[in-house]
Amino acid sequence: MIRKYYFINNFETNIIDKLDSQTTVIYRNYNSDVNNEELIITIKKYCKKRKIKFFLSNNIRLAIKLDLDGAYIPSFNKSTQHLAFSLKKKFSLIGSAHNNKEIKIKEIQNVNKIFLSSVFKKNKNYLGINRFKLISNFTKKKVVALGGISKTNIKKLGLFNSSEFAGISYFE
Repeated sequence: MIRKYYFINNFETNIIDKLDSQTTVIYRNYNSDVNNEELIITIKKYCKKRKIKFFLSNNIRLAIKLDLDGAYIPSFNKSTQHLAFSLKKKFSLIGSAHNNKEIKIKEIQNVNKIFLSSVFKKNKNYLGINRFKLISNFTKKKVVALGGISKTNIKKLGLFNSSEFAGISYFE
């Protein structure tokens, strides 16, 4: 079965109810300067009830404090402060990259998986299939396809030898 990662900006139970246990929810709270711990705890409890893993984006300290499944480090976050934190065995760090330099930064940050983007979405970080395959060879970490994955192009993931992908539009 394919492992999926779903980025959310808002907590909507009707969308989470449609997800299976092979999906991990990553909450991105980029719209606010305040981390609403109560909301994050509510999402955590809801995901746990649905047997869905829950990660917090760009705040490893809070993810550890709230005993979440893990944390997501976006490509713009170059910090290594979290390396001083003690992590539980089941706590997982994942991060995104767009090029070889950012892949090396994610390796230094000791992430378990690297989300490489953008595979299909034609934006400033667009890689396409061939560049994705080429760049993913620069790391021994597990690489996850990110960007522009939809119900129509999901079968193309087989070209990447990847059983995982991340996105937003696929789920909505």
